[in-house]
Amino acid sequence: MQSRNFVFDPRPNFPLLVTAKRYWNPESPYINDPTALTLVCLHGTGFHKEQWEPAIDDLLALVKAKNDQVRIREVWSIDAPNHGDAAVLNEETLSWGYEVSFRWEDYGRATHSLLAGLGKGIDMDFSKHRLIGVGHSMGAVSLLLSTNFFPVIKFEAVILIETMTMMKKSSAPFISIETNVLASGSISRRDIWPSKEEAYQSLKSRAAWKVWDDRVLRTYTEQGMRPLPTKDYPDKTEGVTLKCTRKQETACYLDTGHSLVYRNFKTFAKRIPIHFIYGAVFDYLSKEIKDDVIENAIGGVQNLASFALIPNAGHLALQTHPTGVAQAVYDALMIVVRTSKL
Repeated sequence: MQSRNFVFDPRPNFPLLVTAKRYWNPESPYINDPTALTLVCLHGTGFHKEQWEPAIDDLLALVKAKNDQVRIREVWSIDAPNHGDAAVLNEETLSWGYEVSFRWEDYGRATHSLLAGLGKGIDMDFSKHRLIGVGHSMGAVSLLLSTNFFPVIKFEAVILIETMTMMKKSSAPFISIETNVLASGSISRRDIWPSKEEAYQSLKSRAAWKVWDDRVLRTYTEQGMRPLPTKDYPDKTEGVTLKCTRKQETACYLDTGHSLVYRNFKTFAKRIPIHFIYGAVFDYLSKEIKDDVIENAIGGVQNLASFALIPNAGHLALQTHPTGVAQAVYDALMIVVRTSKL
């Protein structure tokens, strides 16, 4: 697998630069095959586009082992504008109006701008690709919200993993830093280390990160950190810090995009085949919230193209169980292939 980084500039229509990465196999017979699938991956809050790489590796290994029953043309992964490489490029712009709350819909708009070609930097006509959207957590919500902009992006299907959505009443604790456990944790967490290697060793020794797949933790420290100084730490000249700042991670946790999707989920399901995947473990999202989303927001599993659980995984399935995520995505893609009219 080869990869290449891109910077997409949608200005003046949208003020934030978009960073994306393309993955492809140069020996694949499907690189120019319009009937093969192009996957578009969106990440969760606090992560970045490279967090998908272990799952992508495992998915392509599955495809190869199954003799290419699923034909993949290429895979794209897109940073939220305040995460990963995009956060570095947008550092100054993000300080103007994006630090109180960052709208997940803006991640969706950035994705839409790139796929619709509403800017410069990527010479690719995605309208000639069979697009499959794949989103995790915030990325799953943003993926759905990207379909609300015009011209409409035609996804053949979307695969949503641990979609961070809930009814308005359930989202009440997420409104302020004082009551939002995710926001209160992000605003005070450690974000400076002497080096990327020391950051890796430090995180690996802590309970919350011990359960991560080691490949994912490596990409988190190697690709998700940057050298000092930065705008937030102009006086620190040594060490590394997170590309997605504590302010921006917290701003994402304080957005209410999750309730937007809850209210309109049945409409999304009528427009696009949705393959819905949860982790089998209840942690960030309780059993009550997950059951309510399935039964009331979606209106039952009969309104989905498929529904699956990832064994032993919780909300951070992409970080802890990338192989399980790859299997669930592969199973969904098999359904896409079997039901395709092509």
